Amino acid sequence: MKTLQAVRGMHDILPDDSAAWQWLESILKTQFEAYGYEEIRTPLVEQTELFTKAMGQSTDVIEKEMYALQARGDAHLSLRPEGTAGVVRAVLQHGLLNPPGLKAWYCGPMFRYERPQKGRQRQFYQAGLEAFGIEGPSIDAELIALISRIWRALGIDRHVVLEINSLGDRADRAQYRETLLDYLTPLRDQLDEDSQRRLDLNPLRIFDSKNATTQAIMLDAPKLSDALGPSARTHFEQLCGCLDALDINYTINPGLVRGLDYYGRTVFEWKTEQLGAQGTICAGGRYDELIEMQGGRATPGIGLAMGMERLLELIRDQQQGGFKTSPDAYLVSALAAEHTLAIAERLRTDGPALRLIADLQGGSFKAQFKRADRSAARWALVLGDDELEQGTITVKDLRGNAEQLTLNLNQAAEWLEQNRPG
Repeated sequence: MKTLQAVRGMHDILPDDSAAWQWLESILKTQFEAYGYEEIRTPLVEQTELFTKAMGQSTDVIEKEMYALQARGDAHLSLRPEGTAGVVRAVLQHGLLNPPGLKAWYCGPMFRYERPQKGRQRQFYQAGLEAFGIEGPSIDAELIALISRIWRALGIDRHVVLEINSLGDRADRAQYRETLLDYLTPLRDQLDEDSQRRLDLNPLRIFDSKNATTQAIMLDAPKLSDALGPSARTHFEQLCGCLDALDINYTINPGLVRGLDYYGRTVFEWKTEQLGAQGTICAGGRYDELIEMQGGRATPGIGLAMGMERLLELIRDQQQGGFKTSPDAYLVSALAAEHTLAIAERLRTDGPALRLIADLQGGSFKAQFKRADRSAARWALVLGDDELEQGTITVKDLRGNAEQLTLNLNQAAEWLEQNRPG
């Protein structure tokens, strides 16, 4: 009988891999909360209109990658392709923007229908940050400083580079769009097919093209920075000044436009050469018009998202010693099950931090010790009739040459916690 397989592009996270995920999530949570961000959890499914309004009809996500769901009645629902739109919907629905200054973080699965490949899956995980109600460039700089601190905590700071740009305000982009069209329209036939389509819908997205001929054409394109108005220009110059003061290295990339329509002013990406074509590991920017687009009062906002799978792939190359946490002790017992379970529970109660596996398969001591060794536990705890009668437990070293000990059961958990590996 044929066994069922996971849906293409959607992968299981197995126990051996979960240790790395937990390690990464723990570091992210600690750093996010150190900067005053609070966790928010939004549904995997939202009304499709939420995403079409936020991202624009001309983005690849809306045109080709949305997972639309069949729903009863006239409801049009989709699996979330990104996190920002859902967070914005939630903070508006629950009135969280008064008073201003909300900072929120999230982590969870997103869904896009695209060709699965290394570093890009149909179900993928993102962690993200959103900050609302802070207008000046200081929040842009603080967000970049936070992520720079995370790269140092993860040990990958030397493998990533920061690129920044300004998309200006709406009027700046409208003016630039006409300038860009004047440049590209005579060259239309030289552009790749996808860029020809974007020329009519959103010509700024042509900067995202991976086609070599189109990329060469865009090198000589007019620069958006030349179209910035005084307000957007001052904002960007002040951001650069903050980053310089914080000693954060960056490159200004005039072709950095981001893939979603709601961005304006500051945009940024961290890239690496360690992951091949899928080199962007974190990206974001300002979306000062998004709250109003979703029906709220005009409120400045900025956010970012990082791809967890890509981060883990990069981290695994740098992390020494692995991620998996081994148990501290493995309980080997010749006693009846009720005695074994009772003593195991007593040890866990006395030592809340103790990582203990109790052998519940039974069999000979030889078989149980083989399982104890495979568990990678440091200590084997041995229970027999003598130990039960005397209220003791025997401790054997499975990973070194320490002498065998007999401990009073009242003291065993404390001793084990004090002698945990690492």
